[in-house]
Amino acid sequence: MNKRQLVEIVAAEAGVSVRMATRVVSATTDAIIKNLSNNDPVQLVGFGTFRVSKRAARVGSHPKTGQKINIPARNAVSFVAGKGIKDAVN
Repeated sequence: MNKRQLVEIVAAEAGVSVRMATRVVSATTDAIIKNLSNNDPVQLVGFGTFRVSKRAARVGSHPKTGQKINIPARNAVSFVAGKGIKDAVN
């Protein structure tokens, strides 16, 4: 599912226009991104939790040449599924 398909489903389920659903979905994703950029986790009960985790610097290798390269430390977003998703999938 892509964003457009999500918007169409939200519009149909909520009984609103596609334009309004687009604004709602965009506002939701923007709020999640804003909180994560401040290193604040986003917990949606029954859905899951988005967190920012730190990845340490490490040495890797170029897949084509095998040459060693330094990979810098960075932040990564992780998602832990909530009970509602786990139950629906299993």
